[in-house]
Amino acid sequence: MLKDELLDKIGDCRLCGLCEGRTNVVPGDGSWEADIFFVGEGPGKDEDLQGKPFVGAAGRLLTEMIESIGMSRDEVFITNVVKCRPPSNRDPLPEEVKSCWPYLEHQIKIIKPKLIVTLGRHSMARFLSGVKISEVHGQPKRAEGIWQDRQVFLPLYHPAVALYDSRKKSVLFKDFAKIPLILKKIDESP
Repeated sequence: MLKDELLDKIGDCRLCGLCEGRTNVVPGDGSWEADIFFVGEGPGKDEDLQGKPFVGAAGRLLTEMIESIGMSRDEVFITNVVKCRPPSNRDPLPEEVKSCWPYLEHQIKIIKPKLIVTLGRHSMARFLSGVKISEVHGQPKRAEGIWQDRQVFLPLYHPAVALYDSRKKSVLFKDFAKIPLILKKIDESP
């Protein structure tokens, strides 16, 4: 499936009830040739209004972290597990995640990122099972991939956590600072 065809399918999606309350679908934003693919949980109020992921307070922090490693949002790809806002920002339901999974899978196959960074436990759980984010954040993991046999994942806390717990902000920046080294190691590995 080509990028434009995929975006049309996402924009017309009615596979779950989340479409009923959306203002805009939020397919993702950034480079379709990115080395780094960020995956959050789901759009919030600001994202639903603008049709872009991570544009609220958590998004401003994510942008700051991306810039802290010498990159811009235009150089990475940012999306969510679900493409429509869950009501009252609740956690996405399993059937909602299942409905959106093919879209996320196709995005990864088109972009072919070197590194998938999961933001929060919900997105982490889609790729890495049986682990707790408090135990594995900031530790790159190889697991079954979507576009290659063994994909590299980096689980991180969701930026919103730092908005409610200031101690997590330094943890997030410390974990984020590992990204350039992880990319270098990926490039060096056979």
